[in-house]
Amino acid sequence: MFEMIKANKRRSMLLIFGFVVLLSLVGAAIGLLLGSGPVWTIVALVFSGAFAFASYWKADAIALAVSRAKPADPQQYQRLHNLVEGLCIAAGLPKPRVYIVDDPAPNAFSTGRNPKHAAIAVTTGLLEKMNRVELEGVIAHELSHVRNYDILVSTLAVTLVGSIALLANIGMRMMWWNGGRVRRDGDRNGGNPLALVGLVLLIFAPLIGKLMQAAVSRRRETLADVSAVQMTRYPPGLISALEKLRDDSTVTHSATTATAHMWIEQPLSGVGDAGRFGALNRMFDTHPPLEERIALLREL
Repeated sequence: MFEMIKANKRRSMLLIFGFVVLLSLVGAAIGLLLGSGPVWTIVALVFSGAFAFASYWKADAIALAVSRAKPADPQQYQRLHNLVEGLCIAAGLPKPRVYIVDDPAPNAFSTGRNPKHAAIAVTTGLLEKMNRVELEGVIAHELSHVRNYDILVSTLAVTLVGSIALLANIGMRMMWWNGGRVRRDGDRNGGNPLALVGLVLLIFAPLIGKLMQAAVSRRRETLADVSAVQMTRYPPGLISALEKLRDDSTVTHSATTATAHMWIEQPLSGVGDAGRFGALNRMFDTHPPLEERIALLREL
């Protein structure tokens, strides 16, 4: 398991580096199309750096607000607080803030920049449909994300994907209203083969970014499952919880595309689509199929 953690961290760092490279290429493409040289590459890196810095400090508050999470009252949700505290003691982690999301779908997520500034949120549906050992497995999964610093990597990934999409959109608009219409002579960028490459990159950069984000999330979900079992010492608990999640068809209405990767189960509709475009849809899944996760845990 520890080798999996090390390998996963290396892959994650490579993917984050890939995001930075993609951002640089988007900036270079804008500069090429507008004839402004490397200026836009610098702008892209500065912009994404500022965006990442801001999200580092405020990502947890934003995620909790978007999900409509409220602090879990220690008296009303005593069982939940006891489970979180017990697992934190066993794992050597500080107790995170505990939140409740009023949603009938069983689900949970964790957020924050590090173990000292983390939060865990569970839906009312999860509390209603899981018994004690199943709920313990789910909480252990979320605490594993905290312990492995997955919450920080996921935050940075979302930030960089947003930066890529925003910059690509700005570049397309500026090219349309300026660069693509003011140069009519033989030196126009449109006559440069590299300009076509830059245009294609601006079109597909957001799509590439989403694929990279999904790759980061899928790897970390599998690792969190294994880490949770190591924390609880009881694989059947998490296996049973995942089976209930698999059999439940309720959509988590408190989730958005921006926060989908944080939940223990992919919360949006379309999961498990076996239709004509099923393979294409699965490329953007933020989680591995629940059947695969269950099969892996049964082998432990």
